[in-house]
Amino acid sequence: MRMQDKVAVVTGAGSGFGEGIAQKFVAEGAKVIVADINGEAAERVVGEIGDSARAVSVDVSDGAQVAAMLQAAVDSFGKLDIIVNNAGYTHLNKSLLEVSEQEFDMVYAVNAKALYWAAIHGVPMLRDGGGGVILNVASTAGVRPRPGLTWYNSSKGAVITMTKSMAVELAPDNIRVCALNPVAGETGMLGRFMGEDTEEKRALFRSTIPLGRLSTPRDIANAACYLCSDEADMLTGVCLEVDGGRCI
Repeated sequence: MRMQDKVAVVTGAGSGFGEGIAQKFVAEGAKVIVADINGEAAERVVGEIGDSARAVSVDVSDGAQVAAMLQAAVDSFGKLDIIVNNAGYTHLNKSLLEVSEQEFDMVYAVNAKALYWAAIHGVPMLRDGGGGVILNVASTAGVRPRPGLTWYNSSKGAVITMTKSMAVELAPDNIRVCALNPVAGETGMLGRFMGEDTEEKRALFRSTIPLGRLSTPRDIANAACYLCSDEADMLTGVCLEVDGGRCI
């Protein structure tokens, strides 16, 4: 019960990594706001988790909606301890010159601007509560970028830099800020990362990972639980690679 009495908001929790994180946090004793742009998906996850979770439909690129999402934690469970910025978006794997302005703007709105809104509305709440944790889900793409995902790669590089800078600035408020850098995993975005979801593409991608497999929601959830627990209370600014050795 490493998350006993903690209250967390997890974005993009209607599927994939976010769903795994929400389930793990509740299993470890937390109360969780399951936030997702797909309200039905969020409700499904809550239906599986039970009374320790509440569903919120949110567009993380919209400041007013992010404020309402964070307030839902206080209204539902009395406080806010942890914000997990997991929601993400990518353009298809293709030439950087073929990505439209609309796609570019969406990538940065979801992957980068959402962190701004979470900080603007969330930091005062964490500060008033005596501290807390912000966990950003970045990517190995921000550490070891590869062709075809240039604008996505750069958005995750921004997340890594934001994490380190936020960690230094918010340390006096007892707010720890860390990040996870997952390798591509079994989520809804896998096909977009690879350009197409075929067994041949999967085999090619797995061959670049020393441990020989893609990441799973369980892998990311276990790492998230550690970084957000009191066991990690001396860690801030850490960007942990959960990648099977991909970035070595």
